Amino acid sequence: MSDAYQRLSNVLSQFPRLTLAVSGGVDSLTLATIAARQLKDTTIAHAISPAVPDEATDRVRHFANSEGWDLRVINAREFSDPNYLSNPTNRCYFCKSNLYSRIAESCSGPIASGTNTDDLGEYRPGLIAAKEQDVVHPYVMADISKRELRDLASGLGLSGIAALPAQPCLASRIETGIAIDAADLAFVHAVEKLAAERLSSADIRCRVTKTGIRLETNAPADSDTIAHINAFCQAHNRVFDGAYPYRRGSAFLQGEAV
Repeated sequence: MSDAYQRLSNVLSQFPRLTLAVSGGVDSLTLATIAARQLKDTTIAHAISPAVPDEATDRVRHFANSEGWDLRVINAREFSDPNYLSNPTNRCYFCKSNLYSRIAESCSGPIASGTNTDDLGEYRPGLIAAKEQDVVHPYVMADISKRELRDLASGLGLSGIAALPAQPCLASRIETGIAIDAADLAFVHAVEKLAAERLSSADIRCRVTKTGIRLETNAPADSDTIAHINAFCQAHNRVFDGAYPYRRGSAFLQGEAV
């Protein structure tokens, strides 16, 4: 296996028991696959929530069945937290605080996340919550980047997820300061699925902003797609603000838009 795999294996060998927090993306699914195959005592924890697409949960269940995981599906209950629902700039802190607390209540052993070294250069308040609850980050401990973990997935034959585009939780589509609402998240997901059926773009985001609904893609959206999304918005009493180039984190506001 690759040098990255050996580094990660050495890190995992330090833990006789681990609970992996698995969202359904390539990072956590790859880590869970390697850890569950190497360690005798592993638990896979996956949270269901209006902010988690059904496709992600289906993906986790599929892996659990094929790999024989001890899967615990939990409700993180972040939608009962007014701090999370108010959608401040550090919303992710409250999300992860709830998540790790619920995992600790239902699972044993250290909790591990799929955070990789690329994540450390971004504003991620969820990492503060992780530190407070002693969550470990095996990829970081093994100095593994996003590119390397995708290579790990390919090397393990996980071709179905190795090229998965980044899919942060649906709440990340809601502009800072606009309250998180389950209906908004369901609408966002529906628009993104409609756009994905029509566009070859790997990165598609539907943003809920103070000026309306905007579609962002990393490839130009054709006029027919724009008209289709506009009609869908009108049918749901939403104002369509147009199509824009994809910009990572553009729903996040801290003083000025970033």
